[in-house]
Amino acid sequence: MASITLLSLAPTATFLHIPASTSSSFTAAPGPLTSHRAAPRPLALRARPPRRVTVVCSTAAAAEASDAAPAEKFRLDNLGPQKGSRRRPKRKGRGIAAGQGASCGFGMRGQKSRSGPGVRRGFEGGQMPLYRRLPKLRGIAGGMHIGLPKYVPFNLKDIVRGGFKDGDELSLESLKARGLINPSGRERKLPLKILGDGDVSVKLNIKAGAFSASAKEKLEAAGCTLTLVPKRKKWLSEAYLKNQARAEEYFAKKKGGAGESDGTSA
Repeated sequence: MASITLLSLAPTATFLHIPASTSSSFTAAPGPLTSHRAAPRPLALRARPPRRVTVVCSTAAAAEASDAAPAEKFRLDNLGPQKGSRRRPKRKGRGIAAGQGASCGFGMRGQKSRSGPGVRRGFEGGQMPLYRRLPKLRGIAGGMHIGLPKYVPFNLKDIVRGGFKDGDELSLESLKARGLINPSGRERKLPLKILGDGDVSVKLNIKAGAFSASAKEKLEAAGCTLTLVPKRKKWLSEAYLKNQARAEEYFAKKKGGAGESDGTSA
């Protein structure tokens, strides 16, 4: 058996020492404890060098590189949603080729597996549905608009707190400026109404959308000038106005024809 000696000469190279002797005895490498014997020149085989190690930049170097690169500005052509924030809707298949199974999630049979619009929302098979079993809400919460306020109220007794003098104007804007009223929500679009709780001793120019009977009597007795502000005109489409004009014209002609027929019959 040939002896094989492994010698490591360098960290990057490995040599194999193969003597030419074919004796079966083990031969150690020459050293201080072994004698030098004449041996043929060994055959040296060089192994493959190790691979290169990838050098990773530090965080500071990466930050410097990113700072050096110019930042891209936002424009209309490069704006878009974040990746993964919008998911594409899944199209419901109709067979094996869709990749969703043979029934595509509709099941084998039944009402919900048939073609067509399916079952309407809230349907419970014919029994009394939940939205009809629950009691209705009363008042404004149930949709009764009769309880909603139509004006921003203001009493005569609050005029003293405002510090009004003779000849001053009292309107919705002046009351807001003095902090006497602070309408919010839907009340911001409502007109002002003067109520008769209290007395007034100064002559004011009052502009409001409505006056109560008692307030009007007291203000006229105090010598105030009352101006009725018209309500905000409701927006109507041109088609609606055109149809309304045609309807008025039609009924006017019909009424005129009825009057003529009554005159002739008489």
